[in-house]
Amino acid sequence: MLGLMQNQPLLISSLIEFAERHHGDAEIVSRRVEGDLHRYTYREVAGRARQVAGALDSMKLQFSDRVATLAWNGYRHLELYFGVSGSGRVLHTLNPRLHPEQIAWIANHAEDQVLCFDMSFLPIVKAIHGNCSTIKQYVALCDADKLPADSGIPNLVSYEAWIAAQSSDYAWPSFDENSASSMCYTSGTTGNPKAALYSHRSTILHAYAAALPDVMCLSARDSILPVVPMFHVNAWGIPYSAALTGAKLVFPGPGLDGKSVYELIEAEKVTYAAGVPTVWQMMLGHMKPAGLKFSTLKRTVIGGSACPPTMIHAFQEDYGVEVLHAWGMTEMSPLGTLCTLKNKHLSMSKEEQMKIRLKQGRAIYGVDMKIVGEDGKEIVWDGKAYGDLYVKGPWIVAEYFKGEGGDPLVDGWFPTGDVATIDPDGYMQITDRSKDVIKSGGEWISSIDIENIAVAHPAVAMAACIGVRHPKWDERPIIVVVKKPGAEVTREELIKFYEGKTAKWQIPDDVVFVDAIPMGATGKILKTRLREMLKDYTLPSA
Repeated sequence: MLGLMQNQPLLISSLIEFAERHHGDAEIVSRRVEGDLHRYTYREVAGRARQVAGALDSMKLQFSDRVATLAWNGYRHLELYFGVSGSGRVLHTLNPRLHPEQIAWIANHAEDQVLCFDMSFLPIVKAIHGNCSTIKQYVALCDADKLPADSGIPNLVSYEAWIAAQSSDYAWPSFDENSASSMCYTSGTTGNPKAALYSHRSTILHAYAAALPDVMCLSARDSILPVVPMFHVNAWGIPYSAALTGAKLVFPGPGLDGKSVYELIEAEKVTYAAGVPTVWQMMLGHMKPAGLKFSTLKRTVIGGSACPPTMIHAFQEDYGVEVLHAWGMTEMSPLGTLCTLKNKHLSMSKEEQMKIRLKQGRAIYGVDMKIVGEDGKEIVWDGKAYGDLYVKGPWIVAEYFKGEGGDPLVDGWFPTGDVATIDPDGYMQITDRSKDVIKSGGEWISSIDIENIAVAHPAVAMAACIGVRHPKWDERPIIVVVKKPGAEVTREELIKFYEGKTAKWQIPDDVVFVDAIPMGATGKILKTRLREMLKDYTLPSA
């Protein structure tokens, strides 16, 4: 016997329809490429998103055709989020931080039909358009009078001219909620990147889950600043959850430096912000010397890579901002876990609470997880034993676009490539990437733990730990360090700094000082490139 409820498909168009009807006057504020601030409302987003859909229809694009973006976080990008997917096409966010050759390869692999780009990325488009065989239309996200006359790019039109001829009375189509809605390619640190292809259903479920009180806790009372890019796993789903709740959205555009982000937070009364650790490092670096404080910011979610304990402490103790440590992957839409305390933890000391906050958190409803040993058997959740982390759920990939890489699942579970522990309360902590864990004398050393101790030193700006070959112990850790401007620390001083903070056998054998540590397109340390840089390195004699 089936239930007797109405059967309405979960479609992305319903999010913007809801926001328009129930939160039509809520603000969307964007710092534009042009330098000024743009303000309007969900009501206007909805109307212009329908114009985007009409423009795509007028091009005779087929259902599920891909429409690519090369764009910052801003109002036009938001309109594409809803207009492209809502019309039945697939939004494909390209990462402008990748090499142009890789961007062209991805656009061809996705068979993108349209490319919409911010003028900041005109040089990239000029570099790749001759190698993009499937793109029929290029759309510059600007006013008609800002369109370059001599770009050399065929079929180039301004966004405003492109949608101007379309009516805002467009009727959103209804279709199967399992239809593809958007796609994001992995960073491709090994081999060619692969695409996660999200559905309308998976995106709506993810948006619901992200807004829950024990996850991002989003509401119509929030002013949200997603510093995490909209080209990086759909800004962690925040644009969808914001529409679902009617929250104010504040977009930073290209202004991601510490000063610009801080000023936007204060000017727009931001209560909630999201980004990777490197962004917050720049902002805190701007604030501390000037003695600045926050007047409205209450919570920030930090993910993308492990958040150093010093950063969590600075936000909470110095500025009164709760840090929500999070973990996820492109293949997971991306949210997997988020760290909030349980009721029984509230009576604990701050030191004991901090031990919990340093973990990546508990699985949110919709994500199941387990850790397995080398024998493939599940490991007990005791917070000490670690193993390979596996996940499954309704917004986690079953396979990659075009079947690249074959079947990624193991007995229905997706292997994340992370090594983790899970404690009896379900709090998961990443100890390393499986390819980065250091195996020394039969024991495993977490590179993340070694890095966190290094960045706690007042002279260290950034640190990365890698393993190097050792004739007796197989591998030994070394720490690669970038010093803060004007600060000094010696090899001996930094190694001594580890004493009492970790087991003696886990202390790095050496410190290598560099001017910069290679970073990937999503703000993560590229340890593969770091190992290549240090391929001729040899450990110092004992």
